[in-house]
Amino acid sequence: MAVDVGVPAERAWAAIADWESQGAWMVATRVSGTAGKAGDTIAGWTGLGPIGFLDTMTITEWEPPHRCAVLHTGRVVRGTGGFEVTPHGGGRCRVTWWERVEMPFGAVGRAGWLVAEPLTRAFFAYSLRRLKRILEAAERSG
Repeated sequence: MAVDVGVPAERAWAAIADWESQGAWMVATRVSGTAGKAGDTIAGWTGLGPIGFLDTMTITEWEPPHRCAVLHTGRVVRGTGGFEVTPHGGGRCRVTWWERVEMPFGAVGRAGWLVAEPLTRAFFAYSLRRLKRILEAAERSG
C-alpha cells in the first residue's frame, strides 16, 4: 500500500522511524523501542486493550531516509515487512508500507487469512491516510 504525501521524504521518514509515535497514525498498534540500525529489535502490540498480539521484529535493512525492512519474529506474526519513502520533488514523497506474513496454524491460519486480509488491507490504507493527514497538517502549521 502506498500514499503520496505533501512533505519532504526526510520528514516522512522521521515520523515513520519514530517507533513509539507510530500509534498516533497506525490503527490499533503501540510500538516500543528506539531502533535505528540493522540488527536492532522493536516490539509492537496490535489489538484493542488486552485483546491482541505481540509483534516482535528485528530490523534487517536500515537505509534512512528511504527504506526500513523488518523480520517479524513473534508467535502470531512471522514474515517480512517494511516502509519505503520515495522523494517526488517539490517537497512531496510517496510512503509505501508492505508486509509479507506467514500465517500460523497451517491450513486453518491460511483459511482465516481469507477473512482477515481485506480487514488488514483496510487498516493499512486507513493508517497511511492518517499518516498523510498528520504530516501535512504539521507541514501547514509549521
